[in-house]
Amino acid sequence: MEEDEAPIDGEVEAPFAAETYAAEAMAADMDPWIVFDSRKTPRSEFDGWLATNSPSQVYRYGNEEGGFSPVGWIAVLGPNHCPSSVDVMGLQESWEKLLASGRPVSFQTVKELALNHKVLTGKWLMHLEAGFKLDYAWECVARAALDGKISLVKVSPFNPKGEGKQVICAYNQNFTDENEVIRLDSVIRATGVKCPLSYKPDVYTYLGIYRNNRWKLCPTIYESKFDLECVPRRSHIVNKVTNLELT
Repeated sequence: MEEDEAPIDGEVEAPFAAETYAAEAMAADMDPWIVFDSRKTPRSEFDGWLATNSPSQVYRYGNEEGGFSPVGWIAVLGPNHCPSSVDVMGLQESWEKLLASGRPVSFQTVKELALNHKVLTGKWLMHLEAGFKLDYAWECVARAALDGKISLVKVSPFNPKGEGKQVICAYNQNFTDENEVIRLDSVIRATGVKCPLSYKPDVYTYLGIYRNNRWKLCPTIYESKFDLECVPRRSHIVNKVTNLELT
């Protein structure tokens, strides 16, 4: 699993260190992606592309017998997608200085680095077993991206040697804007996705802050659980830094 989070309640703590997850993420980013770019590709081709590249059927490390290469991610770029120019090198240099200084590492110190280097994007994560629910959730958010409601969505391919779950990521521009984070949750829920969501700032990904990191930071800062009993139905979103529910 390339994008990771703290274990959900009831799960056994993962045996791997954060560095293992960070290395997997870097490897996935560097391998070829399967991308539908709605800024360039006719909408009429989307259904065929979606059916051909179902995440439960695309293998992370390919198939040598079939001549298929490894695939890092499957992604849909929305019509208004605009890649953000982030200062990752500067961010990482500041991070090394922070660690060398001996200052305590906390959410606030990492947020300060993110603001200084304009690394503000983040994503809601959906972790699902390979199969119908995963493919359905992926189609839901992929169509929302095609319609311009989400700028970028991606899903990890199936890895038979992995932990069993695949991850869908839906991105927004500013993890420090709570209203923007809530709006993206609402967009995802409006597509029909009801599974638990967790939210991770990209700055954590760039700095290798995953499960079991040495700073004891939880790598996700919000969680969303959909309440089927509530009328009207809605998400309950908790800020995991403050432990307060958002309204």
